[in-house]
Amino acid sequence: MANDIRVCEKCNHIRLKSIVAKLEKMAPDTEIKIGCKSYCGPCAKRAFVFINGRYISAPTEEEVLAKVAKFVK
Repeated sequence: MANDIRVCEKCNHIRLKSIVAKLEKMAPDTEIKIGCKSYCGPCAKRAFVFINGRYISAPTEEEVLAKVAKFVK
């Protein structure tokens, strides 16, 4: 089963190009969806990725990627 990975293009705590490339390496068979996730409060304060039904957040892009790796199928 493919992963469901989504990122917000308006998040101030990630670089969209770099995080998408890193997520594609983690889960090469997954289409990553980019767009607003209506998670604006936490998104304004921390980096976040929505993966397989979970919002994963951390202070930095690298930290959120480390947390996301645990949920990749």
